Amino acid sequence: MYLRNDQGFELASAAPGFGRALAPPPPQPTRADLLRERATRIDWVPDLGARIGSLDWWRGLVTCTALCAATWMLSPGMRPLVGAVPTPLAGAEWEETRAQGIAPLAQGATTGRRMAANDLVAPLADVPERPTLELSATLGQGDAFDRALIRAGVGRNDAEAAAALVAQSVDPKAIPAGTRIALTLGRRPDRTVARPLEQLDVRARFDLALSLTRGAGGLTVNRKPIAVDSTPLRIQGLVGSSLYRSTRAAGVPAKAVESFIKAISTRLSIGRDVTAADRFDLIVERERAATGETRIGDLLFAGIDQGRRAVQLVRFAPDAANVDDETSRGGWFDANGQTERRAVSGMPVIGRITSSFGLRMHPLLGFTRMHKGLDIGAPYGSPIHAMTDGVVAFAGRTGGYGNFVKLVHGGGMASGYGHMSRIAVSSGTRVRAGQVIGYVGSTGMSTGPHLHWEVWKNGGAINPRSVSFASVAQLSGEKLRAFKAKVAQLLAVRVGG
Repeated sequence: MYLRNDQGFELASAAPGFGRALAPPPPQPTRADLLRERATRIDWVPDLGARIGSLDWWRGLVTCTALCAATWMLSPGMRPLVGAVPTPLAGAEWEETRAQGIAPLAQGATTGRRMAANDLVAPLADVPERPTLELSATLGQGDAFDRALIRAGVGRNDAEAAAALVAQSVDPKAIPAGTRIALTLGRRPDRTVARPLEQLDVRARFDLALSLTRGAGGLTVNRKPIAVDSTPLRIQGLVGSSLYRSTRAAGVPAKAVESFIKAISTRLSIGRDVTAADRFDLIVERERAATGETRIGDLLFAGIDQGRRAVQLVRFAPDAANVDDETSRGGWFDANGQTERRAVSGMPVIGRITSSFGLRMHPLLGFTRMHKGLDIGAPYGSPIHAMTDGVVAFAGRTGGYGNFVKLVHGGGMASGYGHMSRIAVSSGTRVRAGQVIGYVGSTGMSTGPHLHWEVWKNGGAINPRSVSFASVAQLSGEKLRAFKAKVAQLLAVRVGG
């Protein structure tokens, strides 16, 4: 009976190796084989940063030292190479080399060889001048035309003559600051006199250019009218997230945007009433010259279209001889020819009310008496504004009010401002709403810097907080017809035209 184990050996009874030949014993390693095997297990280049002080570390240090020493002993050595040194240049050779070299001018360098003067070269007694000079001058703020020419190098006589010729066509003071003047100066007989003015070119007005030229009889002026198209510019668009940013993005100048927002804010609350879906519509003055320049003027029309409601305001200043008439001074009118003037703020000065209208204990006199106005505490020197248009009936010092200003507004209304530190208006002058009429102080019977503000109606004192400083004016007659014609003319302007 035969059995087969897991290794595949066949066994029969208990005798080992039954049925196959025995393998020969392995050969015994020699001493050289043992040394070679032991040498292969040695790490001859260990990491000198690890296991510092161990046997392997010391063996690696010895190996590294031996390799460095062998490298140093076997190195061939470095000896300097001696080259030929050129002889320093001197004399004519040095001058010739210097003339042909490239070096900074500060070191006396030259470019190319220089030729010495010979008999054909005649020395000049003086350096010749250019036959003409092209210059430019710029008018400054408050500058005079002749002074600008003199600063540019024009002789006094020629400058005064040129200013006189320009004055024949346009007032020199009306030429805007920053205007550039092109000048051509001619040849002069000697250097002791100024060059004569041969030609002058200036843009005297947006629609006029002047050219001065010198002829046999002296300077003459030539007017060059410039055609100007005065069609206004109309811009429309969606309000979006910001009325200011949307109008600026549409190309409206910043000054016109500010005027637009101020005009609309008299009828609508920009933050509450105007929504992103509304459309703005504005028209500004525009002048386009034939030479290519464009000039943007004032805002003429301000509109907001809210679908269910449209606000249209037109700037209108009808000509009238009676300047006391409110409508004759111009302003923003709606499409029906009606305008509303509102006060600049709720109070004539920025501050807090320290004493109200009515009976109170006087802080200095010590007894109860009627306080006919409002006391508004404010820092010393704060500006005081007129609440609405009026005429200065009195401006000066009076009793316990100290420095005092009284304004008459018409319709039986008047207002007074006391305890000023300084008065900014004079009696008999007309003031506009928001104009500074004085500054906060503590003159008269006062315990500290504040404004005493009184309002009278038909001669009787009333509570200033009960008065609305808004006035309504309605155009009529010839003014209304002229206004309607202007509105139709503006609404006929095409967008972007």
